[in-house]
This record gives sequence, structure tokens and C-alpha cells, in this order.
Amino acid sequence: MNAGARPDRILLVTGMSGAGKSTALKTFEDMGWEVVDNLPFALLARLLETQPPAGAQGSRPLAIGIDSRTRGFDAGAILERVAAMRKLNRENIVILFLDCSGAELERRYSETRRRHPLAPDRPASDGIARERELIAQLRRSADQVIDTTASTTNDLRLELRNRFALHGEADPALTVMSFGFARGLPRNADLVFDMRFLRNPHWDDELRPLTGRDERVAFHVRADPAYAEASSRIADLLLFLLPRYREEGKSYVTVAFGCTGGRHRSVHFAEMMSTRLRDAGFSPTIVHRDLDLPADDAFEAMSGRGQEQTGLQAKNR
Repeated sequence: MNAGARPDRILLVTGMSGAGKSTALKTFEDMGWEVVDNLPFALLARLLETQPPAGAQGSRPLAIGIDSRTRGFDAGAILERVAAMRKLNRENIVILFLDCSGAELERRYSETRRRHPLAPDRPASDGIARERELIAQLRRSADQVIDTTASTTNDLRLELRNRFALHGEADPALTVMSFGFARGLPRNADLVFDMRFLRNPHWDDELRPLTGRDERVAFHVRADPAYAEASSRIADLLLFLLPRYREEGKSYVTVAFGCTGGRHRSVHFAEMMSTRLRDAGFSPTIVHRDLDLPADDAFEAMSGRGQEQTGLQAKNR
């Protein structure tokens, strides 16, 4: 945790072993929270009691994982510590309890072949029963309870994002990229659109030295008869898909637009589509992978326009 700064929010994440605490903490980490897991109780108490210097600004929210495996675990002592902090105007401390039925926990332990931490040499059911006794006070005093009995991992991630994400925290980091097919596909692209069906400015001697950021190139590309409908359909598709990626808890989404050399059509389309996405409330980052690389006629000859011009030249001979 940042030294000298108080978290804006503190969330104690606890519950039954096998109910999804690791998934929950990973989800909070992906949302930009600071995460601490299984901190010994003595250190946890010291962390909660630490007072920042006067005038210190709040830091990122903090999620602390704690359960029966935590050294010095004592449910009653934890609740006393939380109550004391709340009296000191620390109402932002919230207890999240992850619950799950005993039968489902037994099934999960059987599937993963893991031993229950409280019953390493006995059936998992013994450890589950013992743990329920140890953490019963936390279950009764929890501010929020999520039962994961019928939930998948993705269900839990979505529920956590819906409950705890501030505005914009649950949105995936969106990157809009341009690239040239001649130099290979981008490795981490989630959606790839091939813009080589559009008019190629490379074959205009005046436009070749320019890029897709120049208005003359943009005008040339927009003049293609297929441009208006293609841009409209691609925008509609992205506006439909991006919220679905958010619901699935995806942390990063990269949308890549490619042309032959990565300097004209793809650059213009990436810039134009980023503007549309911003107007729709998204915050894309633009990356032009091949924009600064030199134009190459050999690469462009791979495109349909280049092949067409080669054919015309051969025909005229």
C-alpha cells in the first residue's frame, strides 16, 4: 500500500475456503485495487490502525483477504477491530463474505483433489463443518454476502464488478490499433478488421508520402463507395460487442484495423472509429503500429489495387 496514504475504501474479503476468495481478489486486482491476502492478524491490526500524515490524499481502494487459514485468525477479534475503526470515522471498511453450500464445496474439493486446510488428513466435510463454526460471526456481521453455490467463476467476477466498481472501473482497457498486414498480424488483437477492400491512397503519387491522419488521404478513402456502409456496420458491431466484453469481465480489448502497409487506410479508420467510440462514451487508446515505417511498393503490390495495376500494365505491353 502506498506509504502515507489512506485507502478510499477497505474491503475485508472472507468466507468459506473454496467459495471463490482467490477469484474475488484477482477480480479486485484487475479493477485497480490494491490486494493483500492472508496477512497475519497482528499485521492486519497494525495496517488498519495506521494513520496517515496530515493532509495525505487517499490512495487506491484496498481489498484484504482473510479466512480461517490466516495466522492468528479470530473472528471476534476481527469484528472488534473493524468496529473500533468505524468509530474513528472509518466507515469505509466493509466486510464481504463469500458463502457456498457444503455439498458444492465437497464437490469442488473432490474435482480439484485439494485437501481442505482444516482437514488435511480427514474428509473435506469435516473441515467444512469446522470452518463454518470458526467464521460464523463473520457471516452474521458481514455487510455483503455472495453465495457462489450456483455461480461460475465468470458469474462471480461479474457480480463483484457490478457491486463494487466505481464508474469506469469495470470497463475494459480499450485499444484501437492500426497495422499493416505485410508486417504481420498484431499478436494480442481481439478483433481484426481488414480494410484492404477500400481505395488505396498509396497508388496516388501525391498521397503516398502522407498518412491516414492527413485530410487529403481521409477524403480519398471516404470517397470509396463501400466506405459509408462499412464504417456504419463496423461501428454498430463494436457498440454491440464492447458492453458484452465488459459483462464477461474482460480486462483488455484490442480492436485492430489493418491495410497492406499500415500507413493510410487502417490509420484513417482507426482514428475515425476511435472518435465514434469516444462519442459513445468509451475511452479508447490509439496505437499506430506501422505508421512510422517507410512505404514500400513491394508490400502494396500484395493488395488488390496493386495487383490490378500490375495487370493493367501487363495488358498495355
